[in-house]
Parts: sequence; structure tokens; C-alpha cells
Amino acid sequence: MKILVINCGSSSLKYQLINMEDESVLAKGLVERIGIEGSVLTHKVNGEKVKIEQPMEDHKIAIKLVLDALIDEKHGVIKDMSEISAVGHRVVHGGEKYAESVLIDDNVMKAIEDCVDLAPLHNPPNIIGINACKELMPDTPMVAVFDTAFHQTMPNYAYMYALPYDLYEKYGIRKYGFHGTSHRFVSKEAARMLGKDLRDLKIITCHLGNGASLCAIKDGKSIDTTMGFTPLAGLVMGTRCGDIDPAVVTFLMNKLNMSAAEIDKLINKESGVLGLSGLSSDFRDLGEAQENGNERAKLALDVYYYRVISYIGQYVAALNGVDCIVFTAGLGENAADGRERICKGLKYLGIEIDDANNSSARGKAMEISTSASKVKVLAIPTNEELMIARDTRAIVEK
Repeated sequence: MKILVINCGSSSLKYQLINMEDESVLAKGLVERIGIEGSVLTHKVNGEKVKIEQPMEDHKIAIKLVLDALIDEKHGVIKDMSEISAVGHRVVHGGEKYAESVLIDDNVMKAIEDCVDLAPLHNPPNIIGINACKELMPDTPMVAVFDTAFHQTMPNYAYMYALPYDLYEKYGIRKYGFHGTSHRFVSKEAARMLGKDLRDLKIITCHLGNGASLCAIKDGKSIDTTMGFTPLAGLVMGTRCGDIDPAVVTFLMNKLNMSAAEIDKLINKESGVLGLSGLSSDFRDLGEAQENGNERAKLALDVYYYRVISYIGQYVAALNGVDCIVFTAGLGENAADGRERICKGLKYLGIEIDDANNSSARGKAMEISTSASKVKVLAIPTNEELMIARDTRAIVEK
């Protein structure tokens, strides 16, 4: 069985074709600048890149080019479209309606559309991508895999905000959480690596990239996560502020006569470590600047790591203990110094890091704690595409 995984953004499209017999990636690629001048498809097979530059007015044209690339005589990997058994779509928001992945039908499409108000930047392109695939591949089953679904197991006291209850009833204002597919994947991998049943473990997963979130997982279920009604809440991120006093928003709007759109841009695009440092949202740049004596780069990193350490402590309390901490995503997978810094702040848990393993765990799954460590610490590359493909296969085979 071959599964095509599609992840549509507003002007971009990422894809992978995965052979589910051995879970190998046959081809993958990225389409950029859809609907914008300079549209380009970068198609990768066996490490080799093929670039196709031509106008792409919409996602339908982009997906058609992807499908053409997959069956191309020179750089294709399948003979024809019939070899694609199903398509798995990443969908950002499923609201409260879906706690797991689902076969797409008219009711599911309506539910995704109903969540557009909750994810105005993400759900519309997700819908466009699904509709384009349905038009080009009308007989191929489609599955929606929601970023929010994994967190639907949170208890109400963890996801409710202390606002008038009717705002929840009317508008669905509550914590939803995101990165659920990533948190679910690495928690399963952690249990496999430790030779344990996931339901017997208390795990804190740390998805640390330009966007970042933690998740507290008990009995294989999310019981809390740092992102909230939107992906803005929780940790300090590359350009997002994370948790702040909400009165700061109204203060700035009044003081600087800022519109809602301007304040939204400020807290989502101009804050985080970029805003604190005034330098970059790239942690490699900040680390280098800190070594060269840049005090604001140091401050940005100090604030970032303090927030991660503090939230891990909060989730240890929520779980009433912790068996395993997992680092994943760009920073979590690749930055040994960052993992070390976080774990030094958690020595009270009895964590001991194996320096050699931590240094070599760059982009590969490894235990980085010592055998004497009271809490296991793992670095695990996330693979949301594979998780989407696995869900798609399971649903289609049912």
C-alpha cells in the first residue's frame, strides 16, 4: 500500500509518498509560492532534487504537478495514479468534534469548515487541498488527521479558561492545543524504545522548534499541553510571545493606538526570541551571538529555557511524577546544548545526562540519560508524515 501525505499551507504544499510495506519514503517535495509569481516545485527522490518552475495559480494546479512528478518517466516512482491507495491530509483544527483521525466525507468537510473561525490561516488551505485532491483523484479515499485531535482527551479543568461560560458555549473559547500528531508520534516511539506499554508511562514531550509546545501524557493520552486557543500560548517561540498578561494587549492597543491586526502581528510575528534579542528567531544565530557577548541574545535564550523548565515542572505536578522526557523537533532533536541546559534545571528530578550520547544524538533517536538517571530522557526525531500515513492506512483498511 502506498499513501500520499499532503500538508497544504496558504501558498505552499508539502508532500510525501510512503510505501507502507516498509514505511519507506519513495518521494517527497515542497511546492512554494502557489498563486504568487515564481512558483516552484522541488521534488526529491533518493536524495536527488528536481526543480520544476512554472506558474501555479492555485492548489489544484500545484497538486496536479505533484501527481505528474510522481508518475514521470524520469523522476517518478510509480507507474500510474492507481498505485496511490489513499491520501492522508494534515488538518490543523478539528475543534471538539474529532478526537481521532477520520475518513473524509461531506460531514467531515462541513466540520472542518465550521472550524475556520478557530484556524483562519490554516483550515482554509487545508480545505482547498482536500478539494483539489478529491477532484483529481475522485475514487481515492481521503483521511483527515487533525493537529488538535490528540489533545481532546484533556480534562475540562485543564482546557477551560476562567471566562464567562457562555463564551465557551457560543464561540468554543477554550484550550485546544496543537502539534498533536508530533506529540503522539514521539510518545509512541518513546514507549517502544523503552520496551514499555505506553499506557504505563508518564511522559512529557517537548516539541521545540520555531513553534514550540510541551505535552503531558498519561496512559497514552494528552492531559495537558502548552498551546491554547491558538498556537500563540505557552512557551516563548521564534517569533511568538507565548504566555503574557492579557492586559498587555489592551494596554498596547490603547497606548500606541494599535489595531487588532497590528497587535496580532506584533505578538505572533515580531515577538518571541526575535523580539527579545532584536537579532534573529534562529537559535543558532542567538547561540553564536551569546558567545560573542551579546547580552540581549543571552536574555532571549535565558527567558526561553526558563519557560521550558518551568512548564516541565508544572507538568510533573500535573502527572504526579514523570517516567520519561522526550525532546523533538528542530531544536529538541539537534541542539545538544539546549537539551543539556534544560536538564540541568531539572536535577531535582534525579536526571543525569550522558554527555557522549547527548552530543551524538543529532537527528536520530537515542536515550541521552545515564543508566542511573531516575527519569529517562530521550531525543527522538518527529515524523508527522509517517503518523498521518499510519492513521490513513489503519482507517482505509477498516
